[in-house]
Amino acid sequence: MTAPSPDLRLGVLGFGLRGSIARLAHRPGHGSRVVAVADHAAEIRTEAAAAFPGARISGDPKEVIGGPDVDAVLVLTPDHTHAGLACAALRAGRPVFVEKPLDITVERCDEVLRTAYETGTRLYVGHNMRHMPVVRLMREIIARGEIGAVKTVWVRHFVGYGGDWYFKDWHAERRYTTGLLLQKAAHDFDVLHWLAGGFARQVQALGDLMVYGDLPDRRAAGEPKHADWYTEDGHWPPGTQRGLNPVIDVEDVSLVNMRLDNGVLAAYQQCHFTPDYWRNYTVIGDAGRLENFGDGPGSVVKVWNTRRSHYRAEPDTTYPVPDAEDDAGHGGADPLLVEEFVRFARAGGRTDTSPVAARMAVAAGVRATESLRAGGDARTVPGLDAELIAYFERGQTR
Repeated sequence: MTAPSPDLRLGVLGFGLRGSIARLAHRPGHGSRVVAVADHAAEIRTEAAAAFPGARISGDPKEVIGGPDVDAVLVLTPDHTHAGLACAALRAGRPVFVEKPLDITVERCDEVLRTAYETGTRLYVGHNMRHMPVVRLMREIIARGEIGAVKTVWVRHFVGYGGDWYFKDWHAERRYTTGLLLQKAAHDFDVLHWLAGGFARQVQALGDLMVYGDLPDRRAAGEPKHADWYTEDGHWPPGTQRGLNPVIDVEDVSLVNMRLDNGVLAAYQQCHFTPDYWRNYTVIGDAGRLENFGDGPGSVVKVWNTRRSHYRAEPDTTYPVPDAEDDAGHGGADPLLVEEFVRFARAGGRTDTSPVAARMAVAAGVRATESLRAGGDARTVPGLDAELIAYFERGQTR
């Protein structure tokens, strides 16, 4: 009889932009290792072979999902493929990590949750912001009651590298993302829901393609991205961008108003042509407010809660955002995300991430995108079947 592997043996589907998750999960002798990778691109398969010596490399996801040496599967492919691959792995009895967003339609998200429920196979969605130190700090401040009961949340998302990351490949096309109000904002909707303690039930949005749609320098269909598609300090101002995706039909600025099921009112704003890149959260309760200044190392969260006044830059309390133990990826969130998944895939139990919340973030993004493309009418966000909610809230146990 073969002894069980000391490491969780991982099969990876897709080794592109989020291949960093697979690299973090490859810790031979320390809990998990990558044993198989599938990617459709030959050059990516070459990179995977170098990153994971001895791993099986394939162009066919079925060879990874069905591999007898695979204990769990990481789905790191483009958004519109998530549901199909996740469901196949769940049906094969493989615990699944799905990169956020869960998928790009409400129906496909529900299919994934229903499949996990019916098969009893563990499902995990990679909403890494729940492990970001700044988010956890804000949640702790709220839980301590320092601002009273949350009544409204305002989020501003400055996407300084939007032209590089979202308008030079498949992210720029509706057929692959629905829109950036889903693809990019799924992170923030999930955090907003988590901080406010409820899910969006009604949304109303406006948006437009204001800058990148008018830029003429596009790649030809089938042409790979330029070698300098991303630079830390170049490509500014936005009008200097070159080698954009042949098709661009998603918005580069959007504004959303939301009413949550617990009565909290919220607003979210996203812009892809700002000079800076960070998220600003303002959470107002009935006894104070908090606001973060920066969202990475060296940032702070400020709280005003002792008195009324005119403008004052100095708050009543300033909390430094804790440094991450391992700053690899999103302020140290990615290593914690991988650690939680490996533990969950092996032993089950509750997790800080939530498949239900991941689905509700997508549902809010879908309905908000429909609203902005229809002129800003209000849309109702569909709820989820009660039996599925109960199943996932129990930690995916019967």
